[in-house]
Amino acid sequence: MILNRLDRRRFLRGSGVALALPWLECASQGTEIQDKPIKRLACFYQPDGVPMPLREDEAYHDWAWFPHGNGTDYRFTKCLEPLEGLRKQLTVLSGFSHPSARSIHGHSNADQFLTGAATGATGPYQNSISLDQELASHIGDATRLSSLVLSTDGGTGTPRGAHTLSFDRHGRAIPAEHRPKRVFDTLFVKGDNHAAQRLAQSSSALDDLIEDAQSLRQTLSVHDQRVLDEYLQSVRDTEVKVAKAKRWLDIPLPQVGTDHLQLDITMDDPRHYLQTMYELIFLAFRTDSTRVVTYQLGRENGIGVSDYMARAIGFRLTHQLSHETKEPGGWKNFGLYCQFLSEEYARFIQRLKDTTETNTEVSMLDNTLLLFGSASSAFHLSRNYPLILCGGRNLGFVHGRYINYAGSDPQGGAWLGGQEPWQKEISHEDVPLSNLFVTMLRRLGVETTSFADSTGDFEDICS
Repeated sequence: MILNRLDRRRFLRGSGVALALPWLECASQGTEIQDKPIKRLACFYQPDGVPMPLREDEAYHDWAWFPHGNGTDYRFTKCLEPLEGLRKQLTVLSGFSHPSARSIHGHSNADQFLTGAATGATGPYQNSISLDQELASHIGDATRLSSLVLSTDGGTGTPRGAHTLSFDRHGRAIPAEHRPKRVFDTLFVKGDNHAAQRLAQSSSALDDLIEDAQSLRQTLSVHDQRVLDEYLQSVRDTEVKVAKAKRWLDIPLPQVGTDHLQLDITMDDPRHYLQTMYELIFLAFRTDSTRVVTYQLGRENGIGVSDYMARAIGFRLTHQLSHETKEPGGWKNFGLYCQFLSEEYARFIQRLKDTTETNTEVSMLDNTLLLFGSASSAFHLSRNYPLILCGGRNLGFVHGRYINYAGSDPQGGAWLGGQEPWQKEISHEDVPLSNLFVTMLRRLGVETTSFADSTGDFEDICS
């Protein structure tokens, strides 16, 4: 990695943040270009589904989330209209979902959006590794942070009520950060002078703990041995993190200017909060601090501070928009919220598109794969996920299309009481979303033929 070969004096300006141009603009002078191009992944999650008025509804023309048409001959509705200038860089997908979730209430499924695991609606809960963490384990120590896990609510949430999209190899939820200042400090602010000492102490403590645990294991029952083994795996995971932290301790942090960032922003100002989170993701990629990011825009079911996101455009709460589509103007109100999300997402995509990689004329977007979507479409319906795949031209992805596998008349309409859409019989067999994940992983450099419940791949989107 370039950062390893740089003169430290170009970066060190005390323990704080230097107000300077991004380090990539100047630090690459006199250094060799990396042998392989950087490959990045970011995944974004919108809760509560999207507007799905029926064809006979007058709102269908303007406020149905999915485009009208097919292939290269399609038209964005007003929901996705802000993405019009980027249509050659993206593909809208319909007719994809995870098989294990298709008959489960949509509010239960953010947990498995990137895992495909059969987390169920009730009872015992077991998740599996998420798409981002599979890639992060492949990238390893190439970056300071193996991945950046973000959400608007922060933490892990609860089983079937996740505040995070990311799960480790054992299905454990990885806590998400939601405070912009904390995200910035993690990326760009040097720790105190006692960091090395603390790491040394941590390493010693872990060694002692593992040794004691192995002795104890011999005296335990089979059940308790299994519990202890799970605990020891957590310890080993921590040990790996400590070792990685040691290797990066003496490598200087990149410098970025902070004048344009509102690091003290909260959800009291949701539009600028969202813009700040997107900008932090951009800076993390720009400085090669990480190559893997997840960001959950909100928790399902209107729980948490993320439900304030719709206040950016004058609505009181977000989740209720999906329940009020039967009211006059309901589809438009829900659609206006999706339009707002599209505006800010388009701003982020354009930022990547307009920025070239170091020492090249290649756009960052061409080396970065972006997945935006939700685990439900119509009201609480866990089928036909609304998905937008963007970027990755240098990874072989070909865009400019609406790929519609849901057919001409997908389920939708306002809920008027009684049986909900997710409770109705499945009338159309979606493509397993994990098939797309297999292709994404392969194009990102992971040699694999399967992921979760995949039945193949989805190379139709690649050259």
